[in-house]
Amino acid sequence: MGDKAGTRVFKKSSSNCKLTVYLGKRDFADHLDHVDPIDGVLLVDPEYLDDRKVFVTLACIFHNGREDLDVLGLTFSKNLYTSTVQVFPPLQEEKKPLSWMQERLLKKLGQHAHPFNFTIPQKLPCSVMLQPGPEDTEKACGVDYELQAFCAKNVEEKIHQRNSVHLLIRRVQYAPTKSGPQPMAETSRSFLMSGRSLHLEASLDKELYYHGEPIHVNVHVTNNSTKTVKKVKISVRQFAEICLYSTAHYKCSVAQAEADDQVSPSSTSCKVYTLTPTLGANRQKRGLALDGKLKHQDTNLASSTIVKEGSNKEMMGVLVSYRVKVKLVVSFGGDVAVELPFVLMHPKPSVCPSSQQPPVAPDADADENIIEFDMSTSSPSDDFVFEDPSQLWLTGPNDDKQEEHSLCF
Repeated sequence: MGDKAGTRVFKKSSSNCKLTVYLGKRDFADHLDHVDPIDGVLLVDPEYLDDRKVFVTLACIFHNGREDLDVLGLTFSKNLYTSTVQVFPPLQEEKKPLSWMQERLLKKLGQHAHPFNFTIPQKLPCSVMLQPGPEDTEKACGVDYELQAFCAKNVEEKIHQRNSVHLLIRRVQYAPTKSGPQPMAETSRSFLMSGRSLHLEASLDKELYYHGEPIHVNVHVTNNSTKTVKKVKISVRQFAEICLYSTAHYKCSVAQAEADDQVSPSSTSCKVYTLTPTLGANRQKRGLALDGKLKHQDTNLASSTIVKEGSNKEMMGVLVSYRVKVKLVVSFGGDVAVELPFVLMHPKPSVCPSSQQPPVAPDADADENIIEFDMSTSSPSDDFVFEDPSQLWLTGPNDDKQEEHSLCF
C-alpha cells in the first residue's frame, strides 16, 4: 500500500462492474459486550437493474474441510448465522444513522450510492481456520464471515457471479482488560527404592500474553530422590476443539526448548526459560489453528477463545486454548511433568470507533502481530485511497475470474 495519504477504503466490484462494495475495514472487533458494526456503502448502476432489487447478505459459516462429504449427500459446511438486507430500492423503515465513513463515501460517490449496516450477534464465534497440510486442496476447516451483494427480483432467486460481489471479513477479539491469576503448578514423584521424592514447581510471570510476546517459564526442581534429572523440556502447546458435527481435537506444539540441565540427587535447581510462539516456525503443521486468513495476506496463531457466560458451545465452532508443558527427563525413572494454561490474544488499542473517524493502520511485525487493528485520528479530509480487495481478501473458490475485473474506477 505504501505511504498513501487519505483514508483507506476497500473496494470490490462485480465482474460486470455494475455493483461495487466499499468498506472502511476488514477486521471487526469483539469487545465482549458488543461487536463493531459493519457499515458499508454499495454503488449500483440503476439502468442495469431494470426491475430488480439489490440485496446484501452477511453469513457466518463453519466449514469442516471435508468436501468429500458432499459426494455422499452430506453438507460440508453449516450456516451459523445469515442476515439479508435490501439496499436498493432503500426501505424507509430500515434507515439507520450514518457513520463517518458512510457520510463521506455517499458525498463522494453520488446519488447512486446507498449505505448498508449489519450488527454481528455476540453469540457467534471469532474468525478462525485450521491450517491445511502442504498437499491439502480442500477448503480449510474453520469459521468464516462472508459478505455478498447481489441483484435479483427476490432473495430466493439464483445468484449469478457476474452481478454479485463476494468478499470475506473477519471477527477478531481483543484481550480482556483484566488478567487472571498467575499460572502455577507443582507435582511430586517418588521412585522405587528411593525413600524421598522429586518435586517440580513451575510458574509463568502472568496469565495473559500478546502475540509475539516472549513467555518466561520459571522452573524450580528439588531433587531429594536418588535419581538424576538429565534434561528439562519446555513446550508451548495449542489445543483446538471442533464443536460441530463430531467432536475432534487437535494438539500442536508451537514452541519448544530443551536444556541439558542436570539436577543431581539431593540438590536443587531454579532457572527461567524463555519461549516465543509464532506462526513463522509452524507453517507446515497440519491442523494448527490460525486467526482467519485473508487472501494474499499472512495471519498469526489463533487467539485463545473466550467463552462468554451462557454461550452455546456448539455455536463456537472451534475452541482454542494454550498451555505450557514442563517435563523433566529422569534417568531410569520416566518423566515428571506439569502443565500451565495461559491466554494468547491481541492487545486492545486505545482508539475511537472507526465509524466516527478515519482509520490509520499501525505498523506490525509480520510474525508477531500480523492482524492490524485500525487506529483512528480526527481529520477533516474527505480524500480516500481505494484499495483492491481482490489482492487482500480471501474469496471463494469460484471468485478468481471475478477478481481479474474487480478494479472499476
